[in-house]
Amino acid sequence: MKKNSTVYILAAAFLFGTMEVAIKLAGSTFGAVQLTFLRFLLGGIFLLPFALRDLKKRQCRLTAGDWLYLLLLGFICICVSMVLFQIGIMRTNANLAAVIISTNPVFTMLFAQFIINEKFTKRKVAGLALNIVGLIFAANPLTLLNGKADAGGILITLAAAVAFGLYTALGKKRIAKIGGLAQNSLSFLLGSAMLLIVLTVTKQPVFTGIEGGNILLLLYLSVMVTGTGYYCYVKAIELSGPSTASVTFFIKPVFAPLLAFAVLGEPITVNLIIGIAFVLAGSYVSFRRNRETVAA
Repeated sequence: MKKNSTVYILAAAFLFGTMEVAIKLAGSTFGAVQLTFLRFLLGGIFLLPFALRDLKKRQCRLTAGDWLYLLLLGFICICVSMVLFQIGIMRTNANLAAVIISTNPVFTMLFAQFIINEKFTKRKVAGLALNIVGLIFAANPLTLLNGKADAGGILITLAAAVAFGLYTALGKKRIAKIGGLAQNSLSFLLGSAMLLIVLTVTKQPVFTGIEGGNILLLLYLSVMVTGTGYYCYVKAIELSGPSTASVTFFIKPVFAPLLAFAVLGEPITVNLIIGIAFVLAGSYVSFRRNRETVAA
């Protein structure tokens, strides 16, 4: 694995690790579709000048097929995955939501087999197995049996993870031509445009609720998490492939529970600690696999 890809993965993991707490705080002011629209609109605008410059540098002229591809990415990531995630996180603890969304690499591995013919090796299976065990420990299914967890919220968040896995695998298909900046910015804006139509048709608030008390939080979600975070994530995909870049979501649960404890007072349980230990072990296996592949 290239050293730069490790930097991008760690940066994305940290920024994404703050996402659940920020969304939880902002969700009390904005609706699910509205907040998703605002943060991807602002994030896309923030990245647009860099995206246009990168397209010019690449001498890339987008075709009708490219625009349809970007529209599809925007629909899958923003209209489906992120709206579902926003709904799910408001029905679960921030640390549990962070763990559930981190299962998306399991689905990335499956989708990548068919979309970009990425081989599903034995070492990938071993790394995934460790991660899955860790995620099960962290989620603690017993909380469902005793009624302490919202099953609907968990299923909605899991659906968001499946959709994001599809988005990650599909995102590799034309990123070499379009580039990470343009792919992020334009798909964000196209996805936001679709959400604007939904908000308008259903007569939901669009910009209502933005005020001095929440503007900094909204900007953080938009510029740092949505803009910078996704940029780092897609750059990691460019350098190391979607499966390796997905390790971001196995590191992310280390940051999210600490922030949820510090900001929201959510407890760090023994199950969560054990789960994180397995997650880190699985991430190590994934990194080691790629180092050996490069050396070969």
